[in-house]
Amino acid sequence: MKHLLPLALLLASPAHAQTKLNLPLKRELDSIYVQDQRYRELMMTGMGPGKTEATEAALHLAKGELENYLRTNMLRTDSSDMRRVAAIVRRYGYPGTSLVGAPTNEAVWWVIQHSNQIPQYLPLLKKATETGELPFHRYAQMLDRQLMNDGQEQLYGTQGKGYTVPNPATGAPETIKFIWPIKDAAHVNERRKQAGFTTTVEENGAAIGIPYQPVTLDYAEQVRRRAQGR
Repeated sequence: MKHLLPLALLLASPAHAQTKLNLPLKRELDSIYVQDQRYRELMMTGMGPGKTEATEAALHLAKGELENYLRTNMLRTDSSDMRRVAAIVRRYGYPGTSLVGAPTNEAVWWVIQHSNQIPQYLPLLKKATETGELPFHRYAQMLDRQLMNDGQEQLYGTQGKGYTVPNPATGAPETIKFIWPIKDAAHVNERRKQAGFTTTVEENGAAIGIPYQPVTLDYAEQVRRRAQGR
């Protein structure tokens, strides 16, 4: 979530008003981005000590309903956004800088990144970066997520993971979070810089609330098995 672009910036038109932009599509994608982030932002800013009850009251929810409400609506919105994005891509290809300007060119990326359809669209995203329609670091982020989903080491250290596991001593549930294992971790910050990231893997971990500690795939698998009770 720390990579979010300000909504005001997304909704602003380019200063030089490029007439070649598809302005109706730009406005639609700006709206889709706002929808994509709505419930995620509430999870980040409206939950936690001293916040959850106020958010529930504002949304007219009963006590304890907030998390389920946010997740349910987020998944419903994600599904709707993905259907629309799929139709847009079929018609235009990837709607990048030349079609909708920046940063609207990242709106479709966000929707795909939050979907289960990354394998289908990853080659399209790669091509978009090669033609300058999308920043390369966005492709790198999506590649990392797919590698993690496939149980492989990521390359750029952008993805973190959390599992709820029983405490060995008490049996009470606790959360273990870690930056997903990185291939050739000693050189990850060099790769990040080449890809266009402005932070180190350590800084990125701190920003998403997961202090960076190198871990192995074996460790990640052990934690996953504990979470599944195996």
